[in-house]
Amino acid sequence: MKRNIAVLMGGFSSEKEISIKSGIVIYNHIDRDLYNPYKIIISKEKWIYIDDNDNEHNISKNDFSVNINNNKIKFDIAFIIIHGSPGEDGLIQSYLELIGIPYTGCDPYSSAITFNKRNCISFLQKYDIPAAKSIHLNLGDEIDENQIIKKIGIPCFVKANKSGSSLGVYKVNHKKNLISSIENSFKIDNEVLIESFLDGIEVSVGVMNYKNEIIVLGITQLITENDFFDYEAKYQGKSKEITPANISEIQKNNVTEMAIKIYKKLGLKGFSRSEFIFVGDIPYFLEINSIPGMTNESIFPKQAEVNGISLKDLCSEVIAQAVK
Repeated sequence: MKRNIAVLMGGFSSEKEISIKSGIVIYNHIDRDLYNPYKIIISKEKWIYIDDNDNEHNISKNDFSVNINNNKIKFDIAFIIIHGSPGEDGLIQSYLELIGIPYTGCDPYSSAITFNKRNCISFLQKYDIPAAKSIHLNLGDEIDENQIIKKIGIPCFVKANKSGSSLGVYKVNHKKNLISSIENSFKIDNEVLIESFLDGIEVSVGVMNYKNEIIVLGITQLITENDFFDYEAKYQGKSKEITPANISEIQKNNVTEMAIKIYKKLGLKGFSRSEFIFVGDIPYFLEINSIPGMTNESIFPKQAEVNGISLKDLCSEVIAQAVK
């Protein structure tokens, strides 16, 4: 009997539309010979199943089931493709564990660490993973421009601490723009990370457990038309992505080793994509996505394609791992 797969998309954050795009790509590539996929959209207002005629059916949160024409359908596995909360911060994973439904990707603990940029960087520092100098601010903290510039320098980056798709991220080239950038980041999250500027080649590294081996799917060099790899660059064609990256063999070996080390130390499962900037031959860690974008514009599926791995195979592999 084919298993029912709930493809969870949407979410509570400003990334919900990207998540729905990713979710539809995943839904379309799940092997119908093995599984029955269902599109499930999660929002703060409602949890719904969308059928092939775009009709909405409410999901019962008691046992994560849906009733269609007096026929109760229960899901065997959840394929989580929610960017931001509650998909990347561990909330939906905790819920699924409570009701006993297997799910793809990381457990609640690993999800919570990777979603919080500051905590993730702090966690990895004890494993000698280099990163930019940083300052962390909570909403309501006194902001001392001079102290920030003294420690971090200009230019610098101001980032919403718990956000993805470069939402709430600003490059500050002049002191006069520092406060406004911090205020804008606080509109996305109540925590802000300010990081020193690293000048070098930026790469995105896809890592996953594939057929019982942790592998690097690809190393993609990011070249943007904008000041940095922002939302426009990621999703609106304002960038050039080169796979494999135009880097030296030493750089390739260093970033491959570091990306796999990070995946293991964080206890990750399923898909992941980590970002680095090279300072000389040393890759400096920026952040990691435990549920990377899977839209037609996204880096991870392109890396898989370069390696001759279809999205259908990727989906089947991750689903199989969820029930091991």
